[in-house]
Amino acid sequence: MLFDVRTYTCKPGMIKRHLALYKEMGLAPQSRHLGKPFAYLTTDTGNVNQYVHIWAYENAGDRETKRAAMWADPEWVAYTVESAKLGALEAQENRLMTPVDFVAHKA
Repeated sequence: MLFDVRTYTCKPGMIKRHLALYKEMGLAPQSRHLGKPFAYLTTDTGNVNQYVHIWAYENAGDRETKRAAMWADPEWVAYTVESAKLGALEAQENRLMTPVDFVAHKA
């Protein structure tokens, strides 16, 4: 199993608008290609302008195939255009992580 841990930082005051746009335009096409996210989290303490989402894949090849299909989807591309127009994102960090063998995980 491979986890894609994605941390996004929004400009102050923009996180609610950004997440509303994602819910309206991005969630359906992304979920159609990647499946249900393992987790989608907002921050209660620390940087409240950040959110994290985690996607589970069988392996790097599975991730590559699914993300390529997502980027070929006109609905996903339309969402990314509107997201860029909104201008809410300040930074993005992606980490590909694998679980340790002594803790069970369900994707």
